[in-house]
Amino acid sequence: MQVFRFCIFTAAKVMILSRKFLKFEIDLDFVLIAVTTSLKDYRVCYLINKALSFNLVKNPDLEVDINHGTEPVLFSIYHYNWEATETDFYFIANKGSDGYLIPEMRKADYFLLIKNYIDENDLDNLVSALNKVPEIVAAVKIDPKKIKSRENLLF
Repeated sequence: MQVFRFCIFTAAKVMILSRKFLKFEIDLDFVLIAVTTSLKDYRVCYLINKALSFNLVKNPDLEVDINHGTEPVLFSIYHYNWEATETDFYFIANKGSDGYLIPEMRKADYFLLIKNYIDENDLDNLVSALNKVPEIVAAVKIDPKKIKSRENLLF
């Protein structure tokens, strides 16, 4: 004995649900300075340490997954902490083992990334002092929100 099941649709009510989109915004709580120079990273750090009374120290290379599915790209990174204001300074190479940290800014050789609070006057003095170092061609504040690959700077 066979049983047949039939579905009969006499009227279909169509409900349109309102769609809600979740916007994910990255919290960019850092200041970024692009540094252009032809010197090696350790030499620039030496000059910055001397000019600004910093103590930038080499950390293990920063690993960034730029090309998904391949090996991470390695970038040299140096760190200094201003204990008075708990401000962290990271000096990062833009050119790594196999690509750029910020590809749209290929002319910048390094970035000085400043996390936590820094006074606007201190920041202006810092940029001015960097520009006074003869071996540094230019040091310019960059708005991280305008950088397309800003996720590479989150570590």
